[in-house]
Amino acid sequence: MIESINSYCKIGIVHPMLYPATIKGEGPVYETIKGIVCDEYFDAIEITRVVGDDVIVKVANLIKIAKVTPFFAAQPVLLTQGLNINDLDEEKRLIALDNVKKAIDVAEKLGCKGVGFLSGKYEEATKEDSYQALLKSTKSLCAYAKEKDMSIVLEIFDYDIDKKSLIGPTKLAKKFAEDIKKECSNFGLMVDLSHIPMYYESVRDALEPIKEHLVHAHIGNTVIKGSDCEAYGDMHPYFGFPNSENDVEEVKEFLEVLLDIGYLNKNTRPFLSFEVKPWGDDDVDAVLINAKRVLNRAWQLVDKK
Repeated sequence: MIESINSYCKIGIVHPMLYPATIKGEGPVYETIKGIVCDEYFDAIEITRVVGDDVIVKVANLIKIAKVTPFFAAQPVLLTQGLNINDLDEEKRLIALDNVKKAIDVAEKLGCKGVGFLSGKYEEATKEDSYQALLKSTKSLCAYAKEKDMSIVLEIFDYDIDKKSLIGPTKLAKKFAEDIKKECSNFGLMVDLSHIPMYYESVRDALEPIKEHLVHAHIGNTVIKGSDCEAYGDMHPYFGFPNSENDVEEVKEFLEVLLDIGYLNKNTRPFLSFEVKPWGDDDVDAVLINAKRVLNRAWQLVDKK
């Protein structure tokens, strides 16, 4: 069966990762977003902070005209400021929470219906306290977003390599989603192919248990063979990067499992976004075409039954 992957999902890209100079909402934000939304390969785009009301209006209009679906990435809002949404210092937790709520306000202006975030660092001795703090923060975010008819999406990260986030392995992510959804219907989980090797799970083991909570997916790469390797950690280098974990075969497996669990489907066409970043002097256009070609080839190889 030869059918476009676009029939099963909205192909997107994490804008501030591809263009790191824009990660704080400054620099060539409009120009680089324009380049993505005017590329017919993409049906979606993930953006973060945009500084300046006039720029927000221009970007929102650009997205609307281009007919792409926007999603707001609040992960950079937390990471670039060293904020922890499950901080055990209540004052610091509230500062992090306030920053994400402000991000939700910007997301609404940009036309986004979903906002992604991540859990923060934790200590093993106080892990349960951190979990409760994360529950408290997430419920507050869900309530705030619900007033704007928006969803809140927690991205699963590594817990002991780079970001060292509380959530964390799939088992804990599943428990967290179940706990939150007892009160909040506008919550879901996000997986990233680049993170799965960092929490030591197979693709199926990382996806199958959370299939009913999975609402967003990223495709990326990582290097974890050794801390002395170039681009070690959560750096999202191009596919096939030296000593890296993911290339065509791994993307193929990811797509096959996403199809098998019903995530990729013709009815809802959920997000499937590249998260790739130039490493060193890598040319951004070459990194982008690398991602497209890898996905195209992986999809050709998928057993669609």
